[in-house]
Amino acid sequence: MNATDWMTFENQADVPSPALVLHLERIQENLRRMVAIAGDPARLCPHLKTHKLPQILALQLALGITRCKAATIAEAEMAAAAGVPDVLLAVQPVGPAISRLLRLIQAFPKTRFSALCDSPALVAELGHAAVHARLSLELLVDLDVGQSRTGVPPGDAAAKLAHQIHSTPGLRCGGLHAYDGHLVQSDLTERTAACHLAFEPVWGLRDSLLAAGMPVPRVVVGGSPTFAIHAKRPDVECSPGTCVFWDAAYDAKLPDLDFLPAATLLARVISHPGKNRLCLDLGHKAVASEMPHPRVVFPALPEATAAAHSEEHLVLETGRARDFPVGSVLHGIPWHICPTVALHHEAIVVQNGRAGLSWPVIGRARRLTV
Repeated sequence: MNATDWMTFENQADVPSPALVLHLERIQENLRRMVAIAGDPARLCPHLKTHKLPQILALQLALGITRCKAATIAEAEMAAAAGVPDVLLAVQPVGPAISRLLRLIQAFPKTRFSALCDSPALVAELGHAAVHARLSLELLVDLDVGQSRTGVPPGDAAAKLAHQIHSTPGLRCGGLHAYDGHLVQSDLTERTAACHLAFEPVWGLRDSLLAAGMPVPRVVVGGSPTFAIHAKRPDVECSPGTCVFWDAAYDAKLPDLDFLPAATLLARVISHPGKNRLCLDLGHKAVASEMPHPRVVFPALPEATAAAHSEEHLVLETGRARDFPVGSVLHGIPWHICPTVALHHEAIVVQNGRAGLSWPVIGRARRLTV
């Protein structure tokens, strides 16, 4: 069997293109590997921003995973509706998101919600809103460990913020959160050293807070690239996300992580705009285009290069163009799966070599009911 035969399936001729295709057995295997690395499903708080699907949450719950991270209020609502007991909103709520989060707490009393915070000014606003709603809101201090995107450095300012949360009526200090998504060194030794260096002040902050009598119920750390490194630490929750589906970028950059590409794109040749060119129906609207090419890798055409990419079209340059007549199916692995999933309103599910179910990508919505 060819190493790429897993991407094809018997009724692919019936699937309209472009399509997001999920290979269920490989997803289930990735989830098993996640649990094996963590050592205990209770140590996992996987990010759902990659898959955005309640069906994947159900698979995780069946394995004993009871927590998840969400990037949006809609994702958090989807998780609660799916029965996830513990949902962390991985962004600090601002503007209308504050009242939306509080309405979620009211609407799903069986789910424990929490959120991140890095702003002293926002703490007072969140506390006031929670008291007004007669609710208690749990906040984790968001720490900047080198990505310089959100968070406060793990030092005196972070400790002061934790104390402020703890002393503000309506709020509870839920612990610490540190995301190190900037650490993607291909060499495992280099990535491990960088991860330990970034995490050292986080553990120091935790120890100082505990010594001061502050509660630190949880420390949520990392993403997929540093997952296996953090999993060796005691008393942390790991929050990988991409490893559920994996993608071409991480497959190329992180050879030490043994996850399977499990989400593909089905495209068709719609034109031959030149002797050595193929045009596919796989434009910006079907595959994430925020990065340079290759934005999708085609194992059947490993030497192909992108000549042009627009809303509905991807033109490939390849000396084998004539081997793929108009109408031919090509299967590709997205370079970045997370934003690619968000472009599709449904995912075609392949099981036992045949496409059957179609799952609506519910979590791509910006609003569900609140």
